[in-house]
Amino acid sequence: MTGDFELTADELRVVARYVAESAAEVLPVFEAARPDDPRPRLALDAAWDFVGGARRTKLQRVTSMDAHRAAAEAPAEVSRLAARCAGDAASAAYLHPLADAAQVGHILRAAASVARIAEIGASGDSGAASVSLDRAVARATPGLVDVLVRYPAVSADGNRVASLMCELDGRLRALR
Repeated sequence: MTGDFELTADELRVVARYVAESAAEVLPVFEAARPDDPRPRLALDAAWDFVGGARRTKLQRVTSMDAHRAAAEAPAEVSRLAARCAGDAASAAYLHPLADAAQVGHILRAAASVARIAEIGASGDSGAASVSLDRAVARATPGLVDVLVRYPAVSADGNRVASLMCELDGRLRALR
């Protein structure tokens, strides 16, 4: 895909690893709510295949869409967010090299969703989200930050996940 800059397969793997690590943290939340629905697990497995060196294929696209469908059918916000994280992990292999802040969501939305799940689990305590964001910052590699800064910063417009993503975006850019 022609874009505003280049993204190598290795850089895409760095992003996919970061997103997959976030998704792995919360996949049990979805599986507890919907134990008979394998779609998010299959998406996360497809992401790990890519991270491990497999070529990106239709598998990542299809499993990503299936995980997002599972998210739409999930019974609660936490299980919806957890399934969406798995879908985001699979789709990270197809991050677009376009200077568009919307692309940052493909890099950081899963980590922000993990923070939101933590916040909900702590009865709305924003401190739990902050601790989760601390972990997300700590596991960000210099390579991830190098990819992130090629994109415009995101704004806090929208819901709580968007707000957390904006906070994470700012914290990661400050590492530069």
